[in-house]
Amino acid sequence: MASSLEELVGKKVSVVCGDGRNLIGILKGYDQVQNLVLSETHERSYSQEAPVELIDLGLYIVRGDNLALIGELDEAADAQMDLSTIRADPLKPVVHTAI
Repeated sequence: MASSLEELVGKKVSVVCGDGRNLIGILKGYDQVQNLVLSETHERSYSQEAPVELIDLGLYIVRGDNLALIGELDEAADAQMDLSTIRADPLKPVVHTAI
């Protein structure tokens, strides 16, 4: 398990954005405010009515202020999933509330 972004560079990662999008790509780099550079990126768009849609994005930048979660993708487990059979509600955007 990676404890820092540095350990994830060059690996396939899953990124959940603050707006609810799920991006899969290879982490190429990052900066001090967690802006990410991903290559070979695609978005997985979930729906209850249709199979998971894969949207090709290629080289992609995720702004650090839109980053909710990042983790290394288990490529063996991911390869065994049949995305055409998966139906799921899309993630809702992160809601910030004042305390």
